[in-house]
Amino acid sequence: MCLYPTEHADLAMPIEERYRGYLDELVGHRHLVPTGVPGVYGRGTEFERVIERFDALVTRHGAALAPEVMRFPPIFNRKHYAKIDHIRNFPDLMGSVHTFTGGDREHREMLGRFERDEDWSRDLSASEVMMTPAICYPLYPSATGTLPPGGRRVDLQGYAFRHEPSVDPARMQIFRMHEFVRLGTPDEALAHRDHWITLGQEIFHSVGLPTQPVVANDPFFGRGGKVQKAIQREQNLKYEFVVPICSEEKPTAIGSSNYHLDHFGAAFGIRTHDGAVAHSACVGFGLERVALALFRTHGLETRAWPREVRDVLGLG
Repeated sequence: MCLYPTEHADLAMPIEERYRGYLDELVGHRHLVPTGVPGVYGRGTEFERVIERFDALVTRHGAALAPEVMRFPPIFNRKHYAKIDHIRNFPDLMGSVHTFTGGDREHREMLGRFERDEDWSRDLSASEVMMTPAICYPLYPSATGTLPPGGRRVDLQGYAFRHEPSVDPARMQIFRMHEFVRLGTPDEALAHRDHWITLGQEIFHSVGLPTQPVVANDPFFGRGGKVQKAIQREQNLKYEFVVPICSEEKPTAIGSSNYHLDHFGAAFGIRTHDGAVAHSACVGFGLERVALALFRTHGLETRAWPREVRDVLGLG
């Protein structure tokens, strides 16, 4: 059984060793399946079962807000990507989809480089899509125009990509999020963010995860990113739900509740019913990270989890 870190972990052990140790346990129990690329894993039967049950729990809570349900693919229109400033703020995390567009001669040249073990990727051209870095991003260009009175609430779930290979099992390159987004006035967006800070805590505590909401910032890149981080924290725009997984001193964010101001409304021409630029907010639950926190907290065998947690999740 995996021991709960805040009580039993050897805090003198280097954090990289703790990451590798937990990852080895997960692989040994077939919860994760290595692919040879750090941060890219297959998911085993019980791991998926836990994700499905937690996702259903979140869906039930969100349904009380009567949201629209929308699902987007994990690829994103390149032209829309250019409008969200992601390339300026997070160039190290982006994923661009490239493909072959040449003819027979170019194909032969590419195969020659491939067979000589040379860099054949230079023969590829940028496609019309990027990997989706946050699952709410495709929503905003679809919402261009005027919102109805009261704005819009949307339930989203899907895969996001971030290029940050790591031995930390919680830092996956491709992972699922379940989000609830609010588009509307500043007051409506802020109320949504604050509502989910409280409700998110209740959901996590109901499955035995002792999360704490903390003011946080996104990992903005470069020298300009330091200013962005400071502004985001000073304005209390982002709160993360953190819990120890492999490190008590560096707890992991397994969800967040964020206020975007009018960033997406201005970028995509979204307006409230009275003509003002719309504001937005979202809450996101990191489904793989939640599963990792649950296995770390309650043990690697779900049948040994506390009865109250099993009942909440419907694990039988």
